[in-house]
Amino acid sequence: MGINNIIVNPADVPTSEKEQLQKDDPTDSRKLARSLRSGVLRAIYIPRESTLEDRSLIRIRTTLVKDMTRFKQRIKSFLYFYGIPFPPQFEKSASHWSKRFMNWLNEKVSMQHDSGDLALKILVQEAEQQRKLLLDVLRKVRLLAGSEKYAGNIALLRTIPGIGLITAITFLTEIENIERFVNTDHLAGFVGLVPNYHSSGEKDNKGEMTFRGQNALRRSLIESSWMAARFDPALAMCYHGYIKRMVPNKAINKITRKLLNRIYFVLKNKMEYVSGVVK
Repeated sequence: MGINNIIVNPADVPTSEKEQLQKDDPTDSRKLARSLRSGVLRAIYIPRESTLEDRSLIRIRTTLVKDMTRFKQRIKSFLYFYGIPFPPQFEKSASHWSKRFMNWLNEKVSMQHDSGDLALKILVQEAEQQRKLLLDVLRKVRLLAGSEKYAGNIALLRTIPGIGLITAITFLTEIENIERFVNTDHLAGFVGLVPNYHSSGEKDNKGEMTFRGQNALRRSLIESSWMAARFDPALAMCYHGYIKRMVPNKAINKITRKLLNRIYFVLKNKMEYVSGVVK
C-alpha cells in the first residue's frame, strides 16, 4: 500500500504511569505517534520466512526432548510408587533407557493385576513412540545442518570446544545473520547474557541475568560452556579462577560470555577457532 512501517518491541515503547493506568486504543495510538515522531522507536530484526521455518524445526526437537523427559519420569514414578527396584545391572542411571532396559520393562516387570500391567505397558509404549519420533526429527535436523545454507558456518562453529551440531544449528537459526550485530555486547544483549542492574548515586546494584533474551539459545550455550570449560585450556583457567570467589553456576555464566565472544569472532571473520595454550 506504499506505507513505510516498522515492527517494534511493545515493551520498549516509552509509556507514562498515566498511560499504564488509563489504557485504551486512542491512548495507545497517541503514544505510538508521539514516540514515532520523536524517533525513539527502534525496529526489531525480522528474519526471512525460510529461517523462521528452520527455527521451528529446531524448536520442535527441543519440545520433543522435554516431552521425552516427562515420559521417562512417569515410568520411574510408577516403578517407585509400587516399590519395584532396579536390577543390579541397572542401578546406575547411565544404564537406563537402553535397549536392555526397555526389554526388562516389557518382559520382566509384572504387576499383581492385569490393569497394572496395562498401565505400565501404555507408559512404555508412549516412551518408545516418542523416542522414534525424536530420532526421526533428529535425522531431519542433521539433513538441515548439512545443507548449503548452514554447513559452512556449522563447520566453523564446531571447531570451538563445547559446540556441537545441535548448539550450532540452534545458534544459526536463532540469529540468522551475524552481521546484524555491531559488536559482542549487542550479541550478548540479544542472547540475554547481560546482568540486571539498578544504580543511583553512589549505589551500584547488579543482579541476576536479564529476563530478556532468547532463553532456548542461552540454555544451549550455557550447557556447551560446561564442556568448553573442560576442554579449552584458556577457558578452563578462567573457570578455575572464577570459582575461587563465586559459586560454579555464576562462574559458568562468565564462561558462557567468553564462549559467545569466540563464536562472534569465528563467524564474523570466517576463521576456524584455535585453542589457546596456557603456559
